[in-house]
Amino acid sequence: MTITPETLLDIHEITTLKYRYGRCLDNRLWEEFGATLSVDATARYGTVTQGEHLHFDGRDAIVGYMSESLAGSIVSTHTFSNPEITVDGDTATGSWSMSDIVIAPEYDTVITGTSYYSDRYRKIEGRWHISHTEYYRLYEAVSPMSASGMQLIANRWTNPH
Repeated sequence: MTITPETLLDIHEITTLKYRYGRCLDNRLWEEFGATLSVDATARYGTVTQGEHLHFDGRDAIVGYMSESLAGSIVSTHTFSNPEITVDGDTATGSWSMSDIVIAPEYDTVITGTSYYSDRYRKIEGRWHISHTEYYRLYEAVSPMSASGMQLIANRWTNPH
């Protein structure tokens, strides 16, 4: 398989796109988060914390769910690594490992987990977008903050600057 400079550029742009997806999600930059997705994007999130897998069709549905779920004093961090990206013209696929922490002080809850994402990408008007994203959990754990003695001493969402 020959990798061209153009393919390397596409891989770099897709990698940056996925990192932006996580950064915008955690920082609640909903317009920018939405811009990482194609209008017809689909998402299949494999969380069990809420009792069922989450399925969304369309950018507005994905952004709507995330913006409603990550509200109030909830803090999240999503870290993506180990990308495996294959480009085929104006489409591509990617696999990512992801670790996340979600702290919900109002519910005395910390959720941690790891997952593997499988994404599809499409280049639209010269820019890469996520057209489908899904993951399965390797593990997801829930614990009460109080039981561990955890004290949140900084929280962007309760102490805005």
